[in-house]
Amino acid sequence: MQDDRQVRLIRALSAPQSSTRLRAALAAGTEPDDSFVDELVRRCAVDPDFFVRDMLTWALTRCPRDVAVTRVVGELTSSTPQARSQALHTLSKIGDRSVWAMITPDLLHDSDDEVARSAWRAAVMLVPDDQISGLAGELVAELGRGDHDLQRSLSRALVSLGESAIPLLASARSHRDESVRRHAAVTEHLIENPDSDFADAVDHARRVLSLTNAPTVGVDADR
Repeated sequence: MQDDRQVRLIRALSAPQSSTRLRAALAAGTEPDDSFVDELVRRCAVDPDFFVRDMLTWALTRCPRDVAVTRVVGELTSSTPQARSQALHTLSKIGDRSVWAMITPDLLHDSDDEVARSAWRAAVMLVPDDQISGLAGELVAELGRGDHDLQRSLSRALVSLGESAIPLLASARSHRDESVRRHAAVTEHLIENPDSDFADAVDHARRVLSLTNAPTVGVDADR
């Protein structure tokens, strides 16, 4: 049976005003209780406001870890992309490496860009040392995917893996797909020049590809 506090929380988390939902999520995290976990997870899948979802994730990180992790992992196979994406984000924030096996190739290559992006970020946070090379291979297979922002996210993930990604990126530089070659060159530059930003890396890749007679039309740093 739900107590009065649970009833009030559930009502507030479903309120039409985002400010009310934000305060409710803050309250749930300030005084965490495992009885809140189901509703927090449910709202992660449906709340339209980014800031509310981020507060829901924070509240879940404050709840008993075993309860929260078990419930959040169940969302990874949801048919709702937002549920999968937010679950991955939450797991990366909780930081429990025991869930590494749940970050499957299906999630890393999810057809939904936000799910894939969240999977990349979670994977590089949770990957065991002996699995880094395998993860680098999975991520390199995504080179060339999506728009400027998505490619930047993938490059950041690969940079986090460091030297394990370098030989795979070198191989990708000869890929038949122009966008893959270009994205590989961008990411190589970011690994070799950690103080460089993505726009600088794009400019560098254009120059390099031009010198090797490769096409230069592609990633646009101004998009």
